[in-house]
Amino acid sequence: MTVETTARTYTVTGPEPQLWYRDLISCLQSTFGAVLAREGADPLAVLGAGWQFLHLPGDVRSEEFYYPCADGELGRALAPHHDLSARWWKPADEGDVWREVREHLAEDRLVIAAVDNFHLPFRPAYGDVHAAHLVVIYGLDETRGVVHVSDAMPPAFRGAVPIKEFLRSWGSANPTDVQDAFFSDSKIGRRCLDIRLGTQPAPLTPELLGEYLRTNIEGFTTATSARTGLAGYDAFAAELTERCRAGDAGALRELYPFGWAMQAQASLHGELLRRCGRDWDDPVLAGAGRAVESVAHAWTGLRFTGAHGLDAPHEAASDISHHATLLRGAYARAIDAVGAAAARL
Repeated sequence: MTVETTARTYTVTGPEPQLWYRDLISCLQSTFGAVLAREGADPLAVLGAGWQFLHLPGDVRSEEFYYPCADGELGRALAPHHDLSARWWKPADEGDVWREVREHLAEDRLVIAAVDNFHLPFRPAYGDVHAAHLVVIYGLDETRGVVHVSDAMPPAFRGAVPIKEFLRSWGSANPTDVQDAFFSDSKIGRRCLDIRLGTQPAPLTPELLGEYLRTNIEGFTTATSARTGLAGYDAFAAELTERCRAGDAGALRELYPFGWAMQAQASLHGELLRRCGRDWDDPVLAGAGRAVESVAHAWTGLRFTGAHGLDAPHEAASDISHHATLLRGAYARAIDAVGAAAARL
């Protein structure tokens, strides 16, 4: 892109942000991927290295970008094996909400902003459905009255949005919307993410990946007081089924965003293992990748059954239990497969 920086025009240097996307990820992973790619890191190697199950009861929020963080450190949750940090912030001065954005862009850093799809002209939900979403800001032209936005989630978009429209989206109350029970009713509040990659990732070798996999498997097989690993999944699935039988629609509203977080992580981890298995001519590792990807696809059945059962959770309880059992089996097989692959690395 053309670089032009004046008192009222700020753009990052170099090419426009990469539209980094995979079918099963959310805007959280796609925006992080854009930042990582700009930093010269391989988004898949960073975001796909970790794999875990973590459920925090009462923590799930109605946002597409929800992700469970035991210690509140989102960067570490998404990339536990890398030096990645992420901090939420809001404009300090409502009289000049663009000040921090200008500062980030002047330092040649992308800004990830929370928005409401209802107010963004390029989103299919424009003027129709309220839903919390993330986009990348890579330029601001206050003279022309536009902000430059990149969004890899379909339909992919990269270009200028009128500042007036963006401000409505960035500051939206995101009210309850009957058309989207999963990502509305969550105030946007001009939130932004500051993402920092500290130490550049080391080249991924079989030895290094083996360390990652052994740590991941230990997390799945070590009992803790939190809802982690396979035991944590069992507790989550039992409670989900019980709440559905009791007619608790809230359980299914939480399932959709929470399940997406776990699904996206499994999808990226599986893809990374498949890629490494291919590149290193290791069919056992590639097979482990396919097993982990089967976990990601099994989440689809559970999440979508929950979405369709929202109006009658008691009637959906049997199907929820069925899909939870299928998913549990996929996890068990994948853990065994990854463990076998790790033992060879």
